[in-house]
Amino acid sequence: MSRRLSVLMLVLLAGAGIAVSYFAQQAASPRIAAEQRASQARELLDLLPVGSYDNQPLDQPLPLQHLVLSNSTLLGGYRASRAGQPSAVLLRSQVTGYAGPIELLIAIDANGRLLGSKSLKQGETPGLGGRIAEQPTGWLQGFTGKSRNDPADNAWALKKDQGQFDQMAGATITSRAVINALHDALRYFDEHRDQLLTGAANE
Repeated sequence: MSRRLSVLMLVLLAGAGIAVSYFAQQAASPRIAAEQRASQARELLDLLPVGSYDNQPLDQPLPLQHLVLSNSTLLGGYRASRAGQPSAVLLRSQVTGYAGPIELLIAIDANGRLLGSKSLKQGETPGLGGRIAEQPTGWLQGFTGKSRNDPADNAWALKKDQGQFDQMAGATITSRAVINALHDALRYFDEHRDQLLTGAANE
């Protein structure tokens, strides 16, 4: 076999290999995208009680990108419903903690009560404010069932700030930031309930 023919065969084989890899990647892309979406759904929807929704909340995003509130910023949100009736809203909130931005996911039921919350991203000090990322987070669970006015507005603060809530040990700034973000989200829900639950103002 001549050298030229050998080179040609190698080029053809390489081209065939690239083509096979390309088509295999294209064929796998929908499956990979579906798995990524399922993973995202598990991460974002696990705050909602089982059986409380039958829609695909991630397919119903709310128009809340970078909406600045008193102490935090809403980055986005989703609406959950069951049998065509809104059951909850999920809000992604960002607030400044001790070491930088903290992104929270906050679930609120149709009556304005907190179903739960968790940290999605944070860079707080490990063992102190960084405990906000632990799942489950006992400190965050202490806010479940609260609403904008339960407790009263002035009680949405740390006890050292004349409020109602304990702080995470050694994490005053992180605790204060998260409390403010939760209260912001509940206040925003209360003031925009119809829009968030039905989308009437945007449709």
